[in-house]
Formats: sequence, C-alpha cells, structure tokens
Amino acid sequence: MNRVKDVIAPSLGALLICVSQLTNATNGYFTHGIGPANKAMAGAGDARPSMAIDAANNPASGALLEESTDIGLAFFAPYREYKVSDSMVNGQMGAFTLQSSLDAVAGTVKSDRNLFPIPHLAKNWRLSEDSALTVSFYGRGGMNTTYRQGAATFDPDGPGPAPVMTLEGTFGAGNAGVNLSQAFLEVAYSINVDDWSLGIAPVVAYQMFEAEGLATFTPYTETYVNAFFETGQGAPANNLTNNDSDTSYGVGVKVGAIYRASETLNLSASYASKIGMSKFDDYSDLFAQAGGFDIPSNLRMGASYQLNDVWTLNADVERTYYSDVDSVTNASANVFACPTAGQGGMDVSSCLGGSNGFGFGWQDITTYQFGVAWQQSKERVVRFGYSRGDQPISSADALINILAPGVIEQHVTFGFTQKRSNGHKVSVALMYAPENSVRGTSLFDPTQGIELSMDQYEIEVSYTF
Repeated sequence: MNRVKDVIAPSLGALLICVSQLTNATNGYFTHGIGPANKAMAGAGDARPSMAIDAANNPASGALLEESTDIGLAFFAPYREYKVSDSMVNGQMGAFTLQSSLDAVAGTVKSDRNLFPIPHLAKNWRLSEDSALTVSFYGRGGMNTTYRQGAATFDPDGPGPAPVMTLEGTFGAGNAGVNLSQAFLEVAYSINVDDWSLGIAPVVAYQMFEAEGLATFTPYTETYVNAFFETGQGAPANNLTNNDSDTSYGVGVKVGAIYRASETLNLSASYASKIGMSKFDDYSDLFAQAGGFDIPSNLRMGASYQLNDVWTLNADVERTYYSDVDSVTNASANVFACPTAGQGGMDVSSCLGGSNGFGFGWQDITTYQFGVAWQQSKERVVRFGYSRGDQPISSADALINILAPGVIEQHVTFGFTQKRSNGHKVSVALMYAPENSVRGTSLFDPTQGIELSMDQYEIEVSYTF
C-alpha cells in the first residue's frame, strides 16, 4: 500500500493542478486515444497493449504487461471559429441576429486560448504470474471556447418600448464561452485465464465547468418562468452564467477482455458505464435536470493481427453514447416549448434547467480506428494511424454549438517508442485533425446562416520506467 500511495499522492496533485487547463474536443469531447501508443495509432491497438496507461483503454491490459510506470504530457492545440452570414431581419420581428462585430454582421469570430497541457500517469504492478493491478490518472475535456469578439442584435425587452440594440459579445452579454475539464482515476485489476485476459476497474471522475456571456438566455430559464407565473415578473437566473468554476464528482466502472485467438491474432472488447455525476449547482439554470452533467457510456472493440516480427495491423471501433446525458443530447429546439419563447409552448420543463431543458443536440457517434505498428529495430517501434467517424452536431443545433463546436471527423497520427540503454522508454505521438465544418441556420433568426469549424494538432511525450 505504501508503494501505491507513493505514486497516487504526487500524481493526483499534478493532475489537479493541470485539470483547469484541459480541453480535448476530438471525437465529440472524448479524446482520440489515451496514451502515446494508442494515440499514435489514432485510438487503435486495444487488443495488443504495450504501456501501463493502455489499461485506461481496456482494463484487461495490465495482466499482459510487465511492471512499469508511465508519466506523460500532451500539448493540445484546437482552433475553433464560427462564421455568420448577413440577415434579412437584423434583430427585427423578434429575431436574435448574430454579428461578427459591432460594425458588421457577416464575418468570422475565432476562439482564443489555443494551447492546453494534458497530463497522464499510470503504474502497473504484477501481483502474480497471471494477475496485475494498474492505477491510471488522465485528463480529458472538451466544449472549450473563449470568444472575445462578436456581437448580437435583438430587442432586449421584447414587445416593450426599447428599440432593437446591438450589444457586444456572441450572445450580446459580453465575452462568451464555456470550459469543461475532466480528470479520471482508475484502479484496474486484471487476470489471465487460459487464452483470456479479463479486467475490471472502478472509475472515479472529477469535472470542472465554467460558462460566461449567457445572460441573454435568462428569460428562457425555468427559474425565470416559474417566478413570472407566481408574481407576474421574472426572476434573475443566478445559476446560469459567470459563476466561475464549479465542480462535480462521480463513480463508474469499466470492464474489458482481451482474447488471444492465435499466436498472431488478438481480439478485444471493453465497456465504460455511464458515470452519474453530482450536479453543477452553480449552473443549475443552464443544464437540464437542474445542473446535471453525467459522463456518457462508451463501447470499444478491436482486433490486432501480427503479420510477422516486424509489422502489426490494428483495427478498432468505438461507440460513444451521448444520448445518456440530457444536457448534451436534448435538442436546442426544445426551447420553443418554453412559455417565454413566444411559440405557444407551455412546457416549463423545456426551459433551461428543466428536466427537458434544451441542450446541445448531440447524437451518439461511432468512430473507426486503424493503426500500424512497425518494429523498426529492437530499440524502436514506429506507429501510424487514421480514424474516421461521426461528429455529433446536427445543422439544426448550430447556434448553441458555437459554445461546443466538436465537429472533428478525422485524425491522422504518427509516433514512436524508443528504448534507451538503461531499459527505459520514450514515446511520442503526433496528431493532426483536418478542418471540418457544420453549417446550419440560426435557431432564432432563420434568415441567417451559421458555420462552425475546427481543426486540431497535438503532440504527446511519455517516459516509461
């Protein structure tokens, strides 16, 4: 237990220091892989693990590995922007029109803060010839945006006497954006039984979230509407925006299996349960279920075929179930059922913060991952990878996903592991995600088009000893 504490204490401290800076909106807001070997093959290779951190992809991995420790750091650079077209109404007749600046409607607004550190740490202990214990820490995040330009034209008092106005900020309420960060601690027990390796890992999750510049949506919150029905006047939604960072915690489980079908073929499968998280109380007027933001489940399956002593081919598939989480999957059009939306709806639960409160409209996605490992020499393994999958955003939800433009569909990767003279290893993974876009019309101004775009770069370095 002392050996475990020696690793856990400093590792958790380092991770929590870094967690406020994480962002990783790749496959939605799941990473394209965990650990440099996996990332260098675009997320493939679960069936043939090579590093302790691979237990975070499949908890059965530890039983196939020697004792080792991985310490790694990635630098992730996402470039996010939205473009808006001219409008035929410019805030008139109840429309909410986005502008690229105070002086122009059509144009591009880019998100700031484009470089983020992402740590990982893992330790694999051999408990016996056929069993192992693996402790893993890693970060993940997504839906990170910081828009310091942009403006919005609308009538701030609806049918009241105030004229249509143009106010600074993407949604007319100053700088806008969100930041979701996640950290995970997993303790995996794995065992070899005949040709099978089996593993199970409790997962402890920690989240941080912050939003700003969303005060314009106050009339569409459950808090405001309930107060209006009771008193004839709406109430401030104090838990909607600009409340700094809030945190939540939860526990889930991950199970996995690796089957050694022959001397050359391995098959793998793993499943991570939905993690029920405590609520973001400071953002209970924003997320459905009064601040609910659980972590969705996902299923991974893979195959690894060793052609010879030099080449190994890997193919994996991953399914992510964003529909597990109401705040993520509820359609933004739900807002039209909210009584204050002016569309005749009377469903208070469809207002922000309600049980059916409108969200980002994300759909479940499937990602296909392919990787090649080249044993170039006894000391060096070179890896290549490519993945292609869905992106979760529909054109109908383009407006709200300005905050979370997780539109990436492809990853191209490269990396290597170099063994040093002392037996330690240095691993490197590089990733490029080509730009992808989603186009739609604005939810509150059907005469205006919105285009969300993103491309990404990442380098990760890990040291194994």
